Amino acid sequence: MAELIFQKNNIGLGKRKRAVARVFLIPGEGNLIINKVSGPQYLQYNNTYLNTIWSPLQVLNLEKQFDIVALVNGGGLTGQAQSIQLGVARQLCKMEKQNRAILKPFGFLTRDSRIKERKKYGLRKARKAPQYSKR
Repeated sequence: MAELIFQKNNIGLGKRKRAVARVFLIPGEGNLIINKVSGPQYLQYNNTYLNTIWSPLQVLNLEKQFDIVALVNGGGLTGQAQSIQLGVARQLCKMEKQNRAILKPFGFLTRDSRIKERKKYGLRKARKAPQYSKR
């Protein structure tokens, strides 16, 4: 059974900053498992992160019909939660084509491409320069 669930065609891939999430939607009663740990415990019981993840399912009124199993690495909790959200939305679109038209206006299918800018030589950070002294 577990081998059937974790196949390539069942993956919803989501990315945000340095976080990458592989999301699997399994018929169930609304459980969240992230990296083999219960979702609320992994996200430190932060309701903002939990609401972020469940929002695509809530829009479609499917929150009690699917369990979310996510394998996440990289980034912090915010980036991970947002990458799981994108993965869930993409997986819902794979399951039924008409879900795309419903989720698109909410922005759930848009990949947030902003990432950390690299540090440049001669500067302290990406853009912060040392203090200029005229004399």
